[in-house]
Parts: sequence; structure tokens; C-alpha cells
Amino acid sequence: MATVHAYAAKAAGKALEAFTYEPGALGADEVDIAVEYCGICHSDLSVVDNEWGISRYPVVPGHEVIGKVTALGSNAKGLKVGQRVGVGWYSDSCMHCDQCVGGSHHLCAGGQATIVGHHGGFGSHIRAHWTWAIPLPEGLDAASAGPLLCGGMTVFSPLLNFGVTPTSRVGVVGIGGLGHMALMFARAWGCDVTAFSSTAGKTEELMKMGAHRVVNSRNSTEIKAIAGTLDLIVVTVNVSLDWEAYVNALAPRGRLHVVGAVLEPIPVSAFSLIVGEKHVSGSPTGSPANLRAMLKFAARHGISPVTELYPMSKVNDALQHLREGKARYRVVLEAGK
Repeated sequence: MATVHAYAAKAAGKALEAFTYEPGALGADEVDIAVEYCGICHSDLSVVDNEWGISRYPVVPGHEVIGKVTALGSNAKGLKVGQRVGVGWYSDSCMHCDQCVGGSHHLCAGGQATIVGHHGGFGSHIRAHWTWAIPLPEGLDAASAGPLLCGGMTVFSPLLNFGVTPTSRVGVVGIGGLGHMALMFARAWGCDVTAFSSTAGKTEELMKMGAHRVVNSRNSTEIKAIAGTLDLIVVTVNVSLDWEAYVNALAPRGRLHVVGAVLEPIPVSAFSLIVGEKHVSGSPTGSPANLRAMLKFAARHGISPVTELYPMSKVNDALQHLREGKARYRVVLEAGK
């Protein structure tokens, strides 16, 4: 692959600048991908700002990539040049640990995050292990599919992995970039869906996305009114909540599942868990197999994130739009513009 033209942050919190780099020789298990579109996730902002203390500069953000394969390493399998694929939070994993061999590549201790110590999708090209280059099914719009690779997989994972059935009652806390996709997935899964939102006036829009009802996420009285009714609550926000109220909203053996990066501890009393055999859990993205399953499900049910399109040359405007909380509901960059 020739010189890559990208946008990078040179230090924490800095605006992105034009940046070029030489990717070096293509590895036997790697593929090169020409970027067409790349979603912007709040995690991109967290890494740009070094909010988690793991950033390595220069940072080229972008881990919701859609593009076409331009080159294949000698060991790459199941892909062909010109094929449209997606790359999410991970771009590589060791392929030999118990987690990888067992199919849980996303839990590999040596997994390579796409934007930490690796250049992401805010540029002309990206490189990844062939396993993590996920074929895009027919029927998905390339311009809006990128957010499915991270945000979509993150909220699809608890439906796939925790025995959620079409008779389950699912709540989604925070209807933003992740939450709006969670509503769509849960409704298509066949569940009864409750949206928890702090934004007044969204009710009609959220019902169209898949919610059967809307509850004010900051109103403990409204939350108490549905106590003991939900089998799964997916928390997509990154701020502290009235955690005890949400645990109490769970039915017996219900699960409070956190996918938003809440930085403060989550205080929950032991008795509130013990009495109802309730669970508090969390999860990151999914394995390559789960990513494939999620994309196929989205294509089958016509699930498409609600997006706003920006030219990649306006990347700093797009990031500021997200910082200010104005994104409705996911921002996508178009490469070459």
C-alpha cells in the first residue's frame, strides 16, 4: 500500500491535522482496505482526549470503517480484492490464545484496538487482519452501515449472548448513538421495548425506532412505577444513574447490562441482587462471528443507523458536533471529500 493520507491528533485534546504515514509491507495475514466511510464513535473522542489513559500519539481515530479490499496477504482467506468489508473496534488478535481458539477473539488479551497503537479509519486506507475484515452483506447501505461495526455490535451482543427471547422485556437507557440502534435491534428481536430518555419531546421518534413506551431516565418516580418488570436493561450512557432504581426495575433473574463507559463505580446493594437473583454485567464489542451475525440480522430486518454525513475534510467540525451532543444519532465521514 502506498502512502496513507489521514487525519491525526498529535496530543491529547488537540484538533486533528493532516497526517501521512507509510504502512510498510503487507503481512501474510493482513488486508489493505480503501476507506469509503467511517463512523465517529464517542470512543474516538475518548482516545483523542486520552480520557482512558491508553492513547498513543499520533492518534488516527476511526473504528467504524466501511471500505473495499485493495490487497490481500498470502494467508488471507475468504475475501477478494474489490469486496466491501467493515472493520470495528479490533483490527487484530493473537489467534492462538484460549479466547481466540474458543471463538471469543474480542476477549483476547493481545487484541489490537483499531485506534490505540494502530492507525484507524480517518484516512484513505486502513490495514487489518483478514479475520477482522467483516464482509458487508447485500442490502446494507455502505454510507450508514459503519456505526453497526462498533455501536451496533455493542448493543446487539447482550441480545445474542444472554438468552434474550421474543417474550423478553428489554429496557434501553440513553437513546443516542448506541441506544437508538439498541431500540431497533430489540424490537426486531421480538421483545417488548422500553426506552429510558432524559430528553423531552422524543417520544414519537423513539416509538418509531422501536420503543413500545418511553420513561424519563431522570425521574425516579417513573422508574419505580415499572419496578420488577424488565428482564434486561442495556445501559448505553457514560454517566452515573440512580442505579438502585434500575436494579429494582428488573424482574427476578433480570440483568442490568452496561455497555457505556461509566467512569465512576456503580454502587449496588448486595441484597437487591440476592433477593431476585439479579445480575449486573458488562461487555465490549463482539467476535468476528458475532459481527457477521449482527450484520446479517441488520440486513434481514432493514436495520440502519440514523446518520449525519460529513466530508472527511471537515472531520474537526464533525467531532465538535459530537462533543456538543448534537449528533442525531451517529456521525459518518465520507472519505475523499
